[in-house]
Amino acid sequence: MKIATWNVNSLKVRLDSALAWLGEADPDVVCLQEIKLVDDVFPRAPFEELGYNIAVHGQKTYNGVAILSKFPLEDIRVRLPGNDEDDQARYVEALIASPRPVRVASIYLPNGNPVDSPKYPYKLAWMARLKAHAYELLREETALVLAGDYNVIPAACDARNPDAWVEDALFRRETRLAFNAFANLGLTDAFRACNTQSGQYSFWDYQAGAWQRDLGIRIDHLMLSAQAADRLEAAGIDKDVRGRDKPSDHVPVWCVLAQ
Repeated sequence: MKIATWNVNSLKVRLDSALAWLGEADPDVVCLQEIKLVDDVFPRAPFEELGYNIAVHGQKTYNGVAILSKFPLEDIRVRLPGNDEDDQARYVEALIASPRPVRVASIYLPNGNPVDSPKYPYKLAWMARLKAHAYELLREETALVLAGDYNVIPAACDARNPDAWVEDALFRRETRLAFNAFANLGLTDAFRACNTQSGQYSFWDYQAGAWQRDLGIRIDHLMLSAQAADRLEAAGIDKDVRGRDKPSDHVPVWCVLAQ
């Protein structure tokens, strides 16, 4: 089973690119972030024609997440528990009803910048909620993949120029400590488990020639429970997608689980 995550940075703008990539990569499950569409206008038809079932938690103009699956979707849950007043569309979760079921979540973790604004405490609080929810899910002792744009650079090797990010919300010490606490629940970074070399990125800013100069960072992750990690066969980043026409600033990241 091939599971991918991709922040498309506006599905309306990137629809043709998304469909082209799906046709090439043929993932079984795709977690999308920043679709920037409400549920009612999600372009279901072209994805359904490719054989995907769809779960959406959308929002106008900002945020929005979705799961596409070639297997039936069951037990769909929207919104991250822990704050009933949080109306930002950043989380959707479903059980992928394949022969060997996997629970999958599409996550768009807050950016948190600027750090001297309320956005950074919101990010850290959101990460604490995610950790608490992941703890409950892991208690089920089933295959679990928490995939998405985490807006976290886990380590210096995940940035071309780590010194430039030291005080940024994506790499700030408090952010990395929170991410490590989450991972230490027993989650495996699928990409890092299969690829140990540095210089592997999933995001390049639109500004300052970041793509042309390969000034990238790795902030899109698939975090696996032990039961999913035991089935991990491969993982990768489709870097070439960033060089195409009208690209997202993120590229797809994927892993393959034995089915």
